[in-house]
Amino acid sequence: MTAMADIGASQAPDDLVELGRIVSAYGVRGWVKVQPHSAQGLVLRAAPVWWLAPPIPPASKLYSQPDLNPQLRAHKVKQVRPQGSTVVADLEHVGDRDIAESMRGFTVYVSRQYFPKAQADEFYWVDLVNCYVFSDARLVGVVDEVVDNGAHAILRVQRMQLEGDQTPSPEHQPQLLLDEKGRPQEILIPFVAAHVQHVDIATRRIETDWPLDL
Repeated sequence: MTAMADIGASQAPDDLVELGRIVSAYGVRGWVKVQPHSAQGLVLRAAPVWWLAPPIPPASKLYSQPDLNPQLRAHKVKQVRPQGSTVVADLEHVGDRDIAESMRGFTVYVSRQYFPKAQADEFYWVDLVNCYVFSDARLVGVVDEVVDNGAHAILRVQRMQLEGDQTPSPEHQPQLLLDEKGRPQEILIPFVAAHVQHVDIATRRIETDWPLDL
């Protein structure tokens, strides 16, 4: 592993996962406040290094992959703790409130190697995104986002259809279903044991019995 003294200039690993964004400075000593993308801020608190990237204009496609962003920089996490629904941290190379405030909007990435191992019945939300959802062996759609309603996670699923073979593959690509305005049709499915019977991250497949208007 790259020495911490040199990590700010090192090449980004190819397993970075976007976990949140800096929303403001915190305190007077240059800490930053991060809003995690999910309730699973544990990963942010466990990782010894965060990779930060400044906001990129929506029209830019060149640096859509984090490891290609020349402005991506690693910061050793000196101290970190939860603060309500956010995470606050003292980062190497910051240490000043003005600098911390100037980093508002920066994206926070963490290497997958720092993810604590999930229990047998637990899943990282980032792993659920892009999984295909099936009901009675019929393709429902693909998970576009996982959100928290305060009680449990909810899968935001974009509806899809597949002609013939009901297993998506390179040869059988499903198509998004659009509404009358050309927007992807969506359905919300509670990610709870009562309605999600099986999750296979390796095959990107989720089985549910949630009532669907199919």
